[in-house]
Amino acid sequence: MSDRPEIDIQEMGESLGKELLSRAGQVSSRVQEERPLVADVLESDDAYLVVFDAPGVEMEDVQVRFEDGGVEVRLDRFRDASEEFEMVFPGRGLTLEGRAELPDGSVDPEAAEATLTAAGTLHVEVPKLETATDDE
Repeated sequence: MSDRPEIDIQEMGESLGKELLSRAGQVSSRVQEERPLVADVLESDDAYLVVFDAPGVEMEDVQVRFEDGGVEVRLDRFRDASEEFEMVFPGRGLTLEGRAELPDGSVDPEAAEATLTAAGTLHVEVPKLETATDDE
């Protein structure tokens, strides 16, 4: 008879599997957080529209600023706790940041407006300033 504790191989395998998935999920979310959000920049006669993907974000968790000729955003997401499910793979990044350069030109960042669509995209509209050539 041995003094060693009995090892349940199946239990050990399940525990190891959960630990590996958890660590892989943590790496995946860190990679997502480190990679900047990409954006589309559209232009009309009156404004620029910058569109970022922002799934799972609430407007109160969005920060938008205009700096050095570009639109910068920070999006904070939260994981809803579930009593019915246990987290196995936490793969979504929770803090996402992005920047979009605007073409050279005069814009009015003070008049910019940001809206979050039901489809999960953040729209930042930055009006152009009127110039003397616009009035001619």
